[in-house]
Amino acid sequence: MGWRAMRMVLDRPSILRTQLRALIRSAPAKPLDVMFPMIAEVAEVTAAKQLLAMELERAERRGQQLPSRVRVGAMLEVPSLFWQLRALLPRIDFLSIGSNDLFQFLFACDRGNPDLSGRYDVLSPPVLSFLRELVERCRESDVTLSICGEMASRPLEAMVLLGLGVRTLSLTPADVGPVKTMLRSLRCGSLTSYLGQLYDLPDHSLRVRLRHYALDHGVQLHI
Repeated sequence: MGWRAMRMVLDRPSILRTQLRALIRSAPAKPLDVMFPMIAEVAEVTAAKQLLAMELERAERRGQQLPSRVRVGAMLEVPSLFWQLRALLPRIDFLSIGSNDLFQFLFACDRGNPDLSGRYDVLSPPVLSFLRELVERCRESDVTLSICGEMASRPLEAMVLLGLGVRTLSLTPADVGPVKTMLRSLRCGSLTSYLGQLYDLPDHSLRVRLRHYALDHGVQLHI
């Protein structure tokens, strides 16, 4: 489901219901995770969950074999949702950070425009502070947190995510090797302590500092 499908939850629910029926049919007696993307406010999650419950009841009435369990999650791509975390987290089982869209929206910057390529860096104090708060909130609520997008696929950025407490990264197959090599050489505890010194710095980017940290601590980045 993309942006258009999610936007139709409230005004054209039939489209989402068709998609949910297909998901339910695809997982008879199997675990099913349903993640709703491009959520802008908790009301959308509530509406989507209600439709999911209706489709599960419909499938049961028709004698379909239901999934063995259903978990519901959201993708955090729209910054407004961050300020509803206290209302959101009790209503979901997992949360995924869509880093590509989230940070371009957060910085009001089109990442596809080459003239703006240096407008922001994901390894900057505001991004690290944003992610630290998100990790802490999810840990307190026992909600599984993962991250996908370009940030999770780069060894230096993945190193920082692990230091912040993120433990589930979504990677393309080609990126697994370099990130795995980095992980095997990393001591997260030391990095977490170091990151605590960086959140309030006025720097545009922390990239150089973090590369020096990796070099000084033997973290294998292959850069």
